[in-house]
Amino acid sequence: MEIAALPHVDEHTTVVAAEPAAVWRGLGDALDRSFGSGRAARYGRLLGSADRTASGPRPVAEGSTFTGLRVASAHPGRELVLVGRHRFSTYALVFRLDEAGPGRTRLRAETRARFPGPLGRPYRLLVIGTGGHAAAVRRLLSAVRRDAE
Repeated sequence: MEIAALPHVDEHTTVVAAEPAAVWRGLGDALDRSFGSGRAARYGRLLGSADRTASGPRPVAEGSTFTGLRVASAHPGRELVLVGRHRFSTYALVFRLDEAGPGRTRLRAETRARFPGPLGRPYRLLVIGTGGHAAAVRRLLSAVRRDAE
């Protein structure tokens, strides 16, 4: 999947009072909690997600999966690229970690997605248009911040 070719959806940022290594661990833990539950697996089956279970190495590395997401690349403490697809969307979620001062890390989550087919547009409206996706990403970033701090 060519991530740069996917349209930009949004980006959310938080600053964490922790070093990048702690933020990286917190990110992996938060992703496991968010996308490793039975509820996430049911949602993944409903949508026809390519990846329906959490598997692979932990801490996360290339080839690790979560429900709906596969790790395309992992550069510990710097960048984690997740990709996925299901009936209504092809998408990528890119996490970038940057220094934000002594003992502080900026964590950014960029979403890119395409919503093809006749049901793609209504699905986009349901997920993106309602603000549900943005709220979920902000909750995930807050969970990473709590874990790492």
